[in-house]
Amino acid sequence: MKPFALLHRDGASHVELLHGDVVTVPTLADIPLPSGTGPQTLALIPYRQIAERGFECVDDEAPLECLRVSSVSLLPVDRVIADMPGELSVSDGAFDLDDQTYAGIVADVLRDEIGHGEGANFVIHRVYEATVSGDPVDAARAAFRRLLTGESGAYWTFLVHTGTRTLVGATPERHVSVADGLVMMNPISGTYRHSDPRGLAAFLADRKEIEELHMVLDEELKMMATVAEHGGQVVGPYLKHMAHLTHTEYLLAGRGSLDVRDVLRETMFAPTVTGSPIENACRVIARHERRGRGYYGGVLALLGHDDEGRQTLDAPILIRTASISPAGELRVPVGATLVRHSTPADEVAETHAKAAGVLAALHGRAASGFEPPVADDAALAARNEGLSRFWLDERTPGQPSLGRTAVIVDGEDTFTAMLTHQLRALGLSVSVVPWSAPAVPPADLLILGPGPGDPASESPKMVRLRGLAADALESGRPILGVCLGHQILAGVLGLPLQRRDAPYQGLARDIDLFGATRRVGFYSSFTALAGSAPGVELAADPDGTVHALRGAGFAGVQFHPESVLSRDGMAVLGDLLPALLERVISPSVSG
Repeated sequence: MKPFALLHRDGASHVELLHGDVVTVPTLADIPLPSGTGPQTLALIPYRQIAERGFECVDDEAPLECLRVSSVSLLPVDRVIADMPGELSVSDGAFDLDDQTYAGIVADVLRDEIGHGEGANFVIHRVYEATVSGDPVDAARAAFRRLLTGESGAYWTFLVHTGTRTLVGATPERHVSVADGLVMMNPISGTYRHSDPRGLAAFLADRKEIEELHMVLDEELKMMATVAEHGGQVVGPYLKHMAHLTHTEYLLAGRGSLDVRDVLRETMFAPTVTGSPIENACRVIARHERRGRGYYGGVLALLGHDDEGRQTLDAPILIRTASISPAGELRVPVGATLVRHSTPADEVAETHAKAAGVLAALHGRAASGFEPPVADDAALAARNEGLSRFWLDERTPGQPSLGRTAVIVDGEDTFTAMLTHQLRALGLSVSVVPWSAPAVPPADLLILGPGPGDPASESPKMVRLRGLAADALESGRPILGVCLGHQILAGVLGLPLQRRDAPYQGLARDIDLFGATRRVGFYSSFTALAGSAPGVELAADPDGTVHALRGAGFAGVQFHPESVLSRDGMAVLGDLLPALLERVISPSVSG
């Protein structure tokens, strides 16, 4: 059968039928985007493309296939349902990792990764495997029909046949879209199983679910800070009801002018299928999954142009999706987001629930008959209490320049992109360089940024950051440390460092910051401890854990002022920066 795609977008009264030929390309930049109005290319982007960002993955050689659209037909939904086959025979299957094995991996990640400061959250997947009888494309068409009639709340319901592979699914989540120059993302996290006897109100009040959503919100704000000119504005949260699950979600929006293929590259891939910080999350995924992901966690991207010739993009995440091989092998990959409050049993249950929607369609089972309750607007609005207004409110370009410059050394956490927007809003000119750069360009203020890992280790990154901190202190160059950068600075100043008994990942709390109460967000598993350090003023808890330090020409904060969790982040920066910038000197910092 020739390549084709069927796409139903949420709320549409029609299904789009796309025909064309398929080409395989090596990189996102090679995705064809010829001139012309409307959709031009449907790209099937595998997870392995994350290597384009220099991130680690198990390479399973899944190809980046592009359907070059030659024709588009709009078909009424009722007609499509009537024309699709109704019969679909699927064998009883099983997960490739049984519940006990998967629970063991979850426990390992919680203990060895989150517990040791490698990140705030990670997504580990497993795959339900079965076989379908008869023609695989007919089986996919029958599954598509059942998803149209039995699933609800899907952002896209789709069937894609490239000639060599067939994917069918109902994904709830827009990853990124571009229309009229507006870039939008849609972080979804937190899963309420309709069979949960606690009820929706208990789910909305669940601290683990709230923190899980806020963490992916932060991670997608990092991406928006890269692809939108002034970063993203947060709208929400909302409830997304599906047939078997209800999720919580935010919308992010910002103006941008990048080529849509660059937008795709800079947003590979959603934290809801990887974790945060994403670069190290990819290492953790490769370390614990030890196999390729195929198209799970990738995106299905429709690229084109509007009537005015502007590029358009609509790219949902490839989750809640079944792949069917020409031999009838069925695979349904699903994952769970692991955070500090996770338990192996709960995450095992979540993967079963996420697979249920697709499996119900494949087996012809009706949905549970769940009647979505009226959203509790007060409970949803309460989730924004204590969040940063910098990201919740519409923003205009920053203040007039102060004539001061800052360079941020990125410790492998793109929170640096969010910090850049805040500093620019305060009037600074800002550049960012990776920790591995051979030289750090001259600037009025050196900022050692956040990142994963043990600050006391002898890894190349930590050795490099300690050297930069020591050089700045010796020369008198103003320096600010954030999270990992703060720990590095504290260690160079002579304060002891230790791993926390429990991770501070995605945690917001009020602290006493040099006599002022500030609400700030933490992403850390290590901390400095109060000790003797001449000329250093400390802000610490009674148990000696240090939240911030400052002295002549230096300051450090264990928390993230740039995080959406930091209600008072801008106030903190406004308090710390003037004293640092008063001491501006000119020599460059190099390696």
